[in-house]
Amino acid sequence: MVHRSDGSGTTFIFTDYLSKVSPEWKAKVGKNTSVSWPAGVGAKGNEGVAGMIRQMDGSIGYVELIYALQNKISFGSVRNPAGEFVKASLESTSAAASSVKTMPADFRVSITNAPGKDAYPISSFTWLLVPAKSKDPQKGKILHDFLGWMLDQGESMVSQLNYAPLPENVATKVRATVNQVQ
Repeated sequence: MVHRSDGSGTTFIFTDYLSKVSPEWKAKVGKNTSVSWPAGVGAKGNEGVAGMIRQMDGSIGYVELIYALQNKISFGSVRNPAGEFVKASLESTSAAASSVKTMPADFRVSITNAPGKDAYPISSFTWLLVPAKSKDPQKGKILHDFLGWMLDQGESMVSQLNYAPLPENVATKVRATVNQVQ
């Protein structure tokens, strides 16, 4: 097993999934951006993990979907809670994202091991951390306008970039939050 040696959101998502499907993993290793791996070899970043996998015959590891697609890295299917073996794709990631019926005010929600026969179980949202009120009103307006553009025009481009679009209920909540940014 090749794992990230540096702390990463990708590691958090993978270990969050493992913690949900394995009580032993949850108790002994847990979930975090960096964990004490019980076995395997560490490599820095997606590039390092992919490079080590290519060098070690029969090895497995984890990288984010966009990296695998851009670099033509083959990947397998993962069994979801419905018992279906699902391959990562924009559609299966969207299916996982659509499982969120109520988004918390702080947007902290995990969609790993989401219900649904089409949901890829190792999925996540990508977050931005932005100040609600900028110290410089001009910069606050620029940030507000950019975030609005991301939701209104940029969202139509995400599939071309191998990202899944936000479900409408999530986009609506994000839009309301963006409207508070100054």
